[in-house]
Amino acid sequence: MKTTLVQSVKILFPESVFYNKIADVLIENGKIAEVADHIPVSGEGWEVIDGTGKFLAPGFFDLNANLGEPGLETKEDLQSGAIAAAAGGFTGVAAQPSTHPPVHSKAEVSYILSRSKEFLTDIYPVGCISYNREGKDLAELYDMFQAGAVAFSDGTRPVGDSGLMSRALLYVKGFDGLIFSFPEDSSIAGKGKMNEGVMSTYLGMKGIPALAEEVFVSRDLFLAEYNESKVHFSTISSAGTVALIRDAKKKGIKVTCDVAAHHLVLTEDELAGFDSNYKVKPPLRPAADVAALIEGLSDGTIDAIVSQHTPHEVEFKEVEFEIASFGMTGLQTVLPLVLQAGIPVEQLVEKLSVNPRKILNLPVPSLQQGEDANFVLFDPNQEWCFDESSNKSKSFNSPFRGKNLRGKVILVGNKGQVYSW
Repeated sequence: MKTTLVQSVKILFPESVFYNKIADVLIENGKIAEVADHIPVSGEGWEVIDGTGKFLAPGFFDLNANLGEPGLETKEDLQSGAIAAAAGGFTGVAAQPSTHPPVHSKAEVSYILSRSKEFLTDIYPVGCISYNREGKDLAELYDMFQAGAVAFSDGTRPVGDSGLMSRALLYVKGFDGLIFSFPEDSSIAGKGKMNEGVMSTYLGMKGIPALAEEVFVSRDLFLAEYNESKVHFSTISSAGTVALIRDAKKKGIKVTCDVAAHHLVLTEDELAGFDSNYKVKPPLRPAADVAALIEGLSDGTIDAIVSQHTPHEVEFKEVEFEIASFGMTGLQTVLPLVLQAGIPVEQLVEKLSVNPRKILNLPVPSLQQGEDANFVLFDPNQEWCFDESSNKSKSFNSPFRGKNLRGKVILVGNKGQVYSW
């Protein structure tokens, strides 16, 4: 790693004495060498970057990304997913267990960690709650935890059996594990393809009501309270859910949650043209829900923002809306979407860099001299086009394909490596 000097950049490392101040940062051999008001260029071959108007923050961390491998490498493999993550500013990613086979034993956990150990972006496996994601029997939770799993989830398959979810919440208490709940009552959601409301009626599509989400949020809050365990809700999407979690936090229930970046800017109205790239789960909701999500971020109800990166081959998306798969790619578009939603940069760093790591009990990168350089440098005002040349994922099922976006990652560093584009 060559020596890099970032000049006149605004520091957004929360624990730094330079927080919210302009400073120069020298990075040498993968370490923070110096942080000062001014650092003169004194070495040959230094890479000097003008940080004017830019921000330096701890590398982003994504709590929800689907990376395909093992088994679904035609959608995404660990290497391509790590590159796409780095291009989006992420130096850490919690990989969902929605693979083939699923990540339901220590063998899959060990494989992911071994396969990805040299990548700039750290890949943290999330193990299954239930064996084979079938919702019948608990998977090997403790074995996976010992092997390196950071949390447990069945991906976008909700755990319908309340007893199984209760036992999972109780079991992981013994080793301070964490359950990720994807809250959807499948019996209410049925075969819905979008949010149930005016737009679904207008389009003649079966809808998924917010009730399907809120019923399971209520259930899992009761279960977490009963078992005195902690629970994390993945990709919440409705105003009702925000209110439920806000009240639960006031009661002292140990609950955290995240929201997908696309739910902060897109509404159900986008589906009027039947573009399957807008088909996601949970579905896009009305503008009132979007406003409630942004308010939930502001008041601390929502702890983190995620990409919910869900890559698909063209044959899964370029078909009739009714049969298209749910999901969009998202690792490279999180920053522009969060900025578009009007989230202040300080709050952006809290929700993308700091809180995700705190939720998983991982250390937050530091800007102290001698510490490993784990950072993202971004320009909130620079525009770029998300096209075939800038897309780093194997898949390109994104509604932002071919569009100009505002907010660009300039430089990412971790494990002695630097990524720029």
